[in-house]
Amino acid sequence: MIIEGPLIAATFIERPNRFITIVEINGKLYRSHLPDPGRLKELLVPKAKLMVRPAPKDSGRKTSFSTVMVEYRGQLISLVSTLPNMFVHNALKEEQIPILSPYTLIRPEIAVKNHRFDFLLKDEDENKFYLEVKSVTFVENGVAQFPDAVTKRGMDHAKALTDLVNQGYQAGILFVCQRPDAVSFEPMWERDPKFSNALNEAYKSGVKVWCITLNISKTEISYKQEIPVNLKRSE
Repeated sequence: MIIEGPLIAATFIERPNRFITIVEINGKLYRSHLPDPGRLKELLVPKAKLMVRPAPKDSGRKTSFSTVMVEYRGQLISLVSTLPNMFVHNALKEEQIPILSPYTLIRPEIAVKNHRFDFLLKDEDENKFYLEVKSVTFVENGVAQFPDAVTKRGMDHAKALTDLVNQGYQAGILFVCQRPDAVSFEPMWERDPKFSNALNEAYKSGVKVWCITLNISKTEISYKQEIPVNLKRSE
C-alpha cells in the first residue's frame, strides 16, 4: 500500500502532550500532530529521526505537520494508529493476508449494540465474521506487545467479541505490528492486566487472535509475515 506523501525528514525535540510533537526542520521548531496516542517512550527519544507530512494548505490546523514515522535502530516504524485499518481494508480486497484468505469483506465499520468493530467479513459458507484490528508499535527482544497504555476500549472489544462467539458467530482480533522486527506477540500483562486477561479469555472462548508484521518504507507498507501469539502470562 502506498504511503501518502510528501514526507519530510525532521528531528524529534519533545512531546508536550499525547497528540503533539515538537520537531525541528532546518533549524526551526514546529508543532506536529501525533496520530498515535500511545506511550511510545522507547521510540520518541530526544534527537530521534522522524518523517513528517506537511498539513494541507488552508486546512486551518494548529499544527504544521503530522508525525508519520520514526527511525529506530535503522528501521522505520509507522506512528499512524489508523494505518493498520487502511492496510487491512486494502489487503482484504487484494487478498494479501494469508490468514484472512478464507474470508471476504462485507463492509468496514460494523456496529453491534454499543460497540463498533472494524470489519464485517463472511466465510465461504456465508457465515459472518467480526474482525477488530489493533495497531502495535512496541517490540522488545523481538516480542511485539500490546497495549503500551491501558485500553478500556480494547478490553470492551475483547469481551464483546467473546459474547458474539458465544452467540454462535465467528470473530477475531488482528494485531498489526507496524514494524518488521517482531518474531512473536504477547499481551503486555504488566501494563494492562485487565485487557490481557480479557484477550486470553476471548481466545479460550473461540475468538481468533493473530498478529502480523509489516515492511515499512518511506513510500509504502507491505505484508511481511504472521508471527506466533502467546497469550499466557509468564510466571
